Amino acid sequence: MGEHRHVWRIVLRNFINSLKPRQIQGKNIGKDYIGNVYYEIPADPSKGKRKPSRWYDPPKGLDFQDPLPAEWEAWLRMRRMEPPTEEEIAKNLAIAEMKKVNAAKIEKQRLLDGGSLPEPVEKGHESFPTYSEFTPGDPTNKYRN
Repeated sequence: MGEHRHVWRIVLRNFINSLKPRQIQGKNIGKDYIGNVYYEIPADPSKGKRKPSRWYDPPKGLDFQDPLPAEWEAWLRMRRMEPPTEEEIAKNLAIAEMKKVNAAKIEKQRLLDGGSLPEPVEKGHESFPTYSEFTPGDPTNKYRN
């Protein structure tokens, strides 16, 4: 009597094993300035796995609410093969800060030169163009039945 005779035992064992949490062991790749930790399971063509699995764990209490840094998102979505380096991330953060400072300087100079704040965009039916040949709702319209 082989194992093939005990089909219900096999089904029950597989069902119980399916309820147990899987222990996924990924390689810790890095951490960003927000506190997200990034993991990867490399591709293994011998097992039929052609692409690596990549994911991240956010810090406690954030639950995937913050946007990801562009370098790490590109790595997660397989648009880049190598994870970003600390130097690359620091350089991109410095560029972003420099752009904020420069934008504030330009805005301050524009206001000093007599410029005004941008006007809010007018919204509603009054913002649409009107044409003299089209008079909707006109009771004297000869084409109205």
